[in-house]
This record gives sequence, structure tokens and C-alpha cells, in this order.
Amino acid sequence: MANGLITPSDAAAFHHLRLAENPQGFGADVLKRLQAGAACSSTEYILARRMQTILRCQFNEFFNDYDLLLTPTTPITAPERGVTDPFDRPRLLTRFTAPFNLTGLPALSVPCGWSSEKLPIGLQIIGNYFAEDRLLAIAHHYQQATNWHQLAPPGFA
Repeated sequence: MANGLITPSDAAAFHHLRLAENPQGFGADVLKRLQAGAACSSTEYILARRMQTILRCQFNEFFNDYDLLLTPTTPITAPERGVTDPFDRPRLLTRFTAPFNLTGLPALSVPCGWSSEKLPIGLQIIGNYFAEDRLLAIAHHYQQATNWHQLAPPGFA
């Protein structure tokens, strides 16, 4: 939730002149996000930044006991081409990545399979702060031990 408030608010602040002078210069979905960000109150924004700090502290504690966090990259597979839900779909697609964008933790995604609809599924690997080298090494070892990154979906050659 905090990332979904901070990101459009920061974007609205960055684009505030363009937004005021030329709103038609933005696509409808981007304009809607920017307007939502601009409508955010300072109290909401400060509370979201406070949550960001709390989450950073909680992840620091988590990584005192664990080396990695593994999650699916997205809760759903990729949307079909041409099917648009430009405002709500990104929130759903970023549900598992947003916490790490918010906290600044390094994370990456590697292929790990196919859905029944023959769409790719990703494994997200999250590491501790400033452990990008370790995270990349782990992803490399995973790809050496599997061949998902070399395969096409079933029925596609």
C-alpha cells in the first residue's frame, strides 16, 4: 500500500508542471495515476514514508536470520495482449515486487516454469541490502542447475 501511494505521489511531484500545463500529453492510464498521486495528502504521504522505514527495519531483522527470501515474481501470469486494465492490473502484477521496490532491497526474477496457459512463471530471489553480488551468484547457480531460461513454452518451438 505504501509503495502504491509513494510512487504516484513522487511522480506527480516530478511532473507537476507538465501535469498542470499539458495533461493531455500523458496517456490516460498515466494521467490517472499522476492525478491520484497529486491528490494524496501530506499526512498520507508521511504515513507511507513511515511505513517504508518500518518495513526496512523488519527486513533488516529478517535477514539477520535468513540469507534469502524466495517468492513468485507475480501473483498471476502475464495478461493477454490487448486486454487492458491499465490502472488495477499493474497493482496486481507488482504485488510481490513492490515491497522490495519500497524498501530498496535487491531482488531479481528468473524463469522457473510455465502455467497451464503456457505463460512463463518467475521465481523472485530477494537478498539483503548491499548483497547484489551474492544475489547474482545465487541466480547464476540456479540457472546452471536448471534449464528454464533456455526453454520455450510447451508447444512453442
